Order: sequence, then structure tokens, then C-alpha cells
Amino acid sequence: MQLRIVAVGKLKEKFWQAAVDEYLKRLKGYAKVEIVEVEEEKCPEKLSPAQETQVKEREGGRLIRALLPGSFCIALDLSGKEYSSEGFSDLLASLGLQGKSQVSFVIGGSLGLSPSIQQRADLLFSFSRLTFPHQLIRVVLLEQIYRAFRIARNEPYHK
Repeated sequence: MQLRIVAVGKLKEKFWQAAVDEYLKRLKGYAKVEIVEVEEEKCPEKLSPAQETQVKEREGGRLIRALLPGSFCIALDLSGKEYSSEGFSDLLASLGLQGKSQVSFVIGGSLGLSPSIQQRADLLFSFSRLTFPHQLIRVVLLEQIYRAFRIARNEPYHK
């Protein structure tokens, strides 16, 4: 399976990058994982609703261009479906069985995803109704992907 994580912005703190690197190393035996970062819109702290929409649309355009044609797109979004770890493992396994060997996960910027990304997504996925920093969610996503592969292979993983 080929997994592509398409995310807005670069990881700014070394500890996030170290965690990402660790999970990428662990995942090598399970799948090919690629991370593609698209440019984050620079904007002031306070934005009008119209400005927020513009920022999300510009970032959304970059995200869409970074998706591989034909890949199954899972967008991380607060309005998405929640899964248990076992359910997420089952989801990834079923995608493989359906011949969907290229899966793209999309992580939006600090303002979230544009409607164009939400519409392009084959699945909207939520880890929780809580809001997480988009840099932290990259680590959480990689950890859950790793956990999903371990579960699918009946390999031990702490609960």
C-alpha cells in the first residue's frame, strides 16, 4: 500500500519532526509512506470570515494539486466519521482489498479545510471532536496508521 500524507505547512518544532521520523521508520515494513507539505498561507492573527475563506481556498487549491490522480482521499476534518483503532485498521485493510492501493490523507492548515477539499475527499475522518494543532495531528495520524497495520497483522501493540 502506498500512503501519502498531504499537509499544509512544515513542522516547526524538532520534537514533532523527531516523532514523525520515528513513525516513518516503523512503517517501512508495512507500507510506503510519503509526506508532501504544501505552503501555508501567511495571514494575520485576526481575520474576517471572508479572509478565512480565502485562506482556506488558497491552501485547498495547493492540497488538491498535491493529490495523486485516482488515489483514495481521506481528509481529516472535525465533521468526519470517527473510528476506533480496530475500525481504522479494518478500513485500511478493506481499501487494500478493494484495490485502492494509493491512499492520500489530507491535513489542513490552522483554519481547517476548504469546501473544495471536503468535496474531493472520498472520506471525511475525525480523530475526535476536539481541535488539535495541525502539526500534532500529523504525528497522531502516523501513530494510528502504524497501530492499524499492527492490529491487521495481529502483532502486539500496547493499548
